[in-house]
Amino acid sequence: MAQHSGPQQRIFSPIRTALHRFAFILLIVSCFALMLLGKADTVLIERIRGAAVDLVSPIMSLAARPAASIDDVTSRIESFANLYEENLRLREENRELLAWQQIARNLNYENKRLRELTHFANPPAQHEVSARVIADMGGAFAQSMMISAGTRDGVQKGQAVLSDEGLIGRIADAGYQASRVLLITDINSRIPVMIENSRDRAFLSGDNTDRPILTFLTADASIAPGDRVLTSGHGGAFPPGIPVGIVSSVSENAVRVAPLFRRHQVEYLRVVNYGLAGILKDPDALHSMPHLNQENQTVNGIDLATGVGVAPLPAEDGTTEDQPGPASPPSGSAGSRP
Repeated sequence: MAQHSGPQQRIFSPIRTALHRFAFILLIVSCFALMLLGKADTVLIERIRGAAVDLVSPIMSLAARPAASIDDVTSRIESFANLYEENLRLREENRELLAWQQIARNLNYENKRLRELTHFANPPAQHEVSARVIADMGGAFAQSMMISAGTRDGVQKGQAVLSDEGLIGRIADAGYQASRVLLITDINSRIPVMIENSRDRAFLSGDNTDRPILTFLTADASIAPGDRVLTSGHGGAFPPGIPVGIVSSVSENAVRVAPLFRRHQVEYLRVVNYGLAGILKDPDALHSMPHLNQENQTVNGIDLATGVGVAPLPAEDGTTEDQPGPASPPSGSAGSRP
């Protein structure tokens, strides 16, 4: 065995020693040669790179398979370990939801019975129009948006505009194809609201900031940060109960409210017609509303022609203060006498 390996060792030993001595120099020369070749013939270098990638990629793929398999097995073990806890949590949530479902059914039945006993008049059905925000015209002195819906879609001035979270504003100007939405943060916006917990009434007044303030609060109002603010329904502008925002800060100077929408993230809005005319001043808009009585132009004593949301008080003679008594029939009518 030693005699057979002796000649081979004598032949390859000088070659191995030379390679060890001049390996660094050979690497430097090879690098310079590749750099010169890359400058001289870029197409050839690109082909060599592509061939090298094709040659190395199967080897790298085989080397990465064990690591990927180990990661897959680890993730499966972790998911199986969390499956039991998640199953328990879902069972508990399902039990609570079933309990709330039974309570909701009982309350729904009780609510129907009470409405029947009191002859409660249901509000008119609302009509919704979905539109896309096509322009944000907000600035230092204005807080408004432009939407792609107008009078051709049933949008009228004064209608409520809602996002997914709650009230965002109202229609200030309605064109044929587009409309302008006045946000609740605008300085010209005044909305009758109430605090959900204490039922205190106030006005949400915009001041061109991201936090409108509550005005006309009573001295004994009970408000705390975190309370929800809803529309009160006063004035006939909006129905009660629409979410508006959450009280963010309470101080001696002002009570500020954080709206439920993020202005720069709003893409689609809903224009809702609740059949109310508290802030509508245009008679043509009143005639075009499908939910109103166009013959009498009044709903529960509200004068729709003037847009006033409070009915006049009765006078002593049985007529209203702002309305004349029964007019005599005109001449030539069926009830006149010669």
